Amino acid sequence: MIQLLGSAAAVGLLVALAAWARIPRPTPPLDADGARALLAVEFPDDPVDAVWIAADGAGLVARSRERALIAWRKGDGYVARDLPWSAALAAKSADGVLVLKTADGAPRLALKAGEAWPPPAFAAGEAAA
Repeated sequence: MIQLLGSAAAVGLLVALAAWARIPRPTPPLDADGARALLAVEFPDDPVDAVWIAADGAGLVARSRERALIAWRKGDGYVARDLPWSAALAAKSADGVLVLKTADGAPRLALKAGEAWPPPAFAAGEAAA
């Protein structure tokens, strides 16, 4: 009986540990430095021409020549994908949200009030934050 109770307690402890480990840790919003660091890790061989960070800091779109580098918050980390630049420019925005369609996800990035997509900085080649 003691062995059975000990085993049940051990299994219960392991289940509690597994449940606790799945709780996402808070991820701070992206700023200009954090965005560049994230891009350097996810796309080390791609030069970044311009960066746009979502209004809530939960994602970004960067231009690298004729590619769009996209990262958005998912759980306690970021998902990074790329698209042709023309597809990123053709993305639709509605109700203050930009929706980009990638092969395996559709990030919804917040726009600032009154902001249009694409931002003028992408045309000018400057970084926008």
